[in-house]
Amino acid sequence: MRLRLKLSRNKQLVPFNYQPQLAGTIHKWLGQNEWHGSTALYSFSWLQRGESTGKGLSFPYGAYWEISAFEAIFLKRLIQGIRQDPNLAFGLRVTDITIQETPDFSNKETLFVTSPVLVKRTVEDKDIHYSHKDPVCEVLLTETLQRKLQIAGVTAEGVKVSFLSDYSAAQTKIIYYNKIGNRVSICPVVIEGTPEQIAFAWEVGVGNSTGIGFGALK
Repeated sequence: MRLRLKLSRNKQLVPFNYQPQLAGTIHKWLGQNEWHGSTALYSFSWLQRGESTGKGLSFPYGAYWEISAFEAIFLKRLIQGIRQDPNLAFGLRVTDITIQETPDFSNKETLFVTSPVLVKRTVEDKDIHYSHKDPVCEVLLTETLQRKLQIAGVTAEGVKVSFLSDYSAAQTKIIYYNKIGNRVSICPVVIEGTPEQIAFAWEVGVGNSTGIGFGALK
């Protein structure tokens, strides 16, 4: 299930690394909740329709923001919070909410991303970040999705996730979240599995740190 939020135009310049404000807004809307600090079974896109000014982003025609989750109660709590306080940050505020049901999927889907994918592992107390060019990403992306499926009580057997290897426009960037650099990939992913498993991935995202704005799927 997914919320598509229509936002007003901004009143202040939006910094390029604005994801902490989005994550903070989600938890403001949720209020005191059991999801904070736990494995994220939700994901959210970056803001859409932005224009770069060189020093930040502007949204002269407003913006769109998508938030998806496995649990319907998560999105219901968000809607309640939005109705109480529709403000985000930088003068952006929610002006309309559209609920999108999870689509019907086949056994193999290629999905574009609406926020970059972070793939990382901790090795000997050091975080190692991988890009779409690293062959090991298929194993790591699959492991992460399998773990989330198990947490949600959905069978993880047979699912597989990989980057679309022949996508010529794939990019790797360093994105800072609270002054910590993250090497991320902007590249479609190929997911194989049952329709239920692929629907789950569409809701919770792929890769690491979906709860702070990475790995959301279109």
